Amino acid sequence: MTTVVDELGHRLLDVALLEGDFTLRSGKRSRWYLDKYRFETDPALLRELGERLAAAVKDVEPEAVKLGGPALGAVALAASAAMASGLPFIIVRGEAKEYATGNRIEGPHEPGELVCLVEDVVTSGGALCEAVEAVRAAGLVVRHAVCVVDREEGGTDALARLGVRLASLYRATELLEAREQGMNPHG
Repeated sequence: MTTVVDELGHRLLDVALLEGDFTLRSGKRSRWYLDKYRFETDPALLRELGERLAAAVKDVEPEAVKLGGPALGAVALAASAAMASGLPFIIVRGEAKEYATGNRIEGPHEPGELVCLVEDVVTSGGALCEAVEAVRAAGLVVRHAVCVVDREEGGTDALARLGVRLASLYRATELLEAREQGMNPHG
């Protein structure tokens, strides 16, 4: 799934790459952070990412009947990919809500359906692993996940331990190398 850094990758870097001192969800510290909300709230980027994610899902999990997006970060991406692919999507909450239906998985679904999860940035894979477990607890099948960026910090291995393969549109090393080499035509 991963390709050479193209125009979309450079636009992601321009819009969302922050440099400084950051603590990631995993608890690790990093000198850079890819702010997913900066690319998920840009309509043009979101549309193109949705199209790319839909194509990636078709490639890695052609039998999927649903997409799934962990809340909050991947919901916009899952919605965009759903519009591009025509596949319905479910939203995976971090925990079941304590009111109304009390659902952890939002959106119609039936046990046994094959779901491909969509994610923004994967570091250690913790959030995505939790989503896999929640989706499976609801009786759905998950074999693959597709993310925009794999930070290459253990997420692929963590998911593999759950029997899930991770595909990415971009790998962090490629994006950072492209940035350092000054190949960015926009910046």
